[in-house]
Amino acid sequence: MSDTRPPAPPAPAEPHGELVIRTIAMPADTNANGDIFGGWLLSQMDLGGAIYARNLARSRVTTVAIDAMTFITPVYVGDIVSCHATLLKVGRTSMRIAVEAWAQRTKGGELARVTEGVFTYVAIDEAGKPWPVHR
Repeated sequence: MSDTRPPAPPAPAEPHGELVIRTIAMPADTNANGDIFGGWLLSQMDLGGAIYARNLARSRVTTVAIDAMTFITPVYVGDIVSCHATLLKVGRTSMRIAVEAWAQRTKGGELARVTEGVFTYVAIDEAGKPWPVHR
C-alpha cells in the first residue's frame, strides 16, 4: 500500500520570529539520559512567549494553554538555546503565539531547530482578571 500524503515541507534553515530569550543549557538541567530535560526547554519557551505577549499586551499576562508541542531533536549540555516568537492570532484578551526553540551546538556551532509549540496567553489586570489586549 503506498502513502499518498504529500511530502512534509523542509525544516526551516533559520529561526522565524522575534528573538525573545537566549540561555545556555547546563548540567543541572539534564534528564536521566544526560540530555536536557524537556520540561526545562518548555519552561524557557513559556518564559520567552510570555515576554513577547507582555510586550504586545502592555499588561501582565498568564499562560492558559500550550498545544501542538513537538520535540524534534535533543538539546545537549553546553548548547546555546534561543527562543523565537511569532504572533498567530489576537483576540480581545488572548494571544496565540508560536514559539520555536533553536540550539547552537557546542561542537561545531551549527544551528538546529529543536522544539516548537503554540502558546496561548491572556492579558490580565492587577487583580488577575482578563483585560483587553492593547491595540
